[in-house]
Amino acid sequence: MAPPTPLAIATQAVNRLVKEESYYHKEQANQEKRIKKLEEDIENNSPDLDSNAEYILKQEKTALDETKAMFGPLRKRIADAVEKLEEQIAISESDGTGSEEELKKAKEALASGQKLAAEEQEEI
Repeated sequence: MAPPTPLAIATQAVNRLVKEESYYHKEQANQEKRIKKLEEDIENNSPDLDSNAEYILKQEKTALDETKAMFGPLRKRIADAVEKLEEQIAISESDGTGSEEELKKAKEALASGQKLAAEEQEEI
């Protein structure tokens, strides 16, 4: 089996980072739900409450902050990977070394990476 081309490696890197960001978004949503439920239970003195609910709430908020902190460096890595993929696409197109299928996958990955970069600019 032939080793993957630089274009395929760059494409896989962008796809992996985009997927990783989606996982962090899911994790953030789940943590926010757990925090909201804990806060409601504490406020209503729910009988299901653990004796250390306040501590658990604090730990959940810390975990949420850590998850949110991951987005900055991750977006930077995505931007770097998108830039490298753009270069590899240009090289492959000029050399004619990339197959049509590889170029198609690379352009799809590039579009998803650029979409995330655009969303980041909107948030700032």
